[in-house]
Amino acid sequence: MYIAMNRFRIVRGQEAAFEEVWRSRDSHLKGVPGFGSFQLLKGPEREDHTLYSSHTIWRSRQDFEAWTRSEAFRLAHANAGDNRHLYLGHPEFEGFEVVEGTEESAG
Repeated sequence: MYIAMNRFRIVRGQEAAFEEVWRSRDSHLKGVPGFGSFQLLKGPEREDHTLYSSHTIWRSRQDFEAWTRSEAFRLAHANAGDNRHLYLGHPEFEGFEVVEGTEESAG
């Protein structure tokens, strides 16, 4: 399993606009081989920004990397530059290979 995260520093006062961008976009993730789940996380508030992170879970690093080279990825990120005014700097990518984990079973 592979977890891909991007950290975003969002200008204070622009949180609602940032969240709406994510809510209204087409992620183009449905049907992508190896994709598991997505979450947008809201973190701590600082003097000049609020921290957010996008969090996706993939079957493997190879599946994630294939997604980043796909047409679906290009479509999902086509208008990313339209909202630069919401950000302090560029997103910071972090990728993690899962080495140990526990899940709650249904039932």
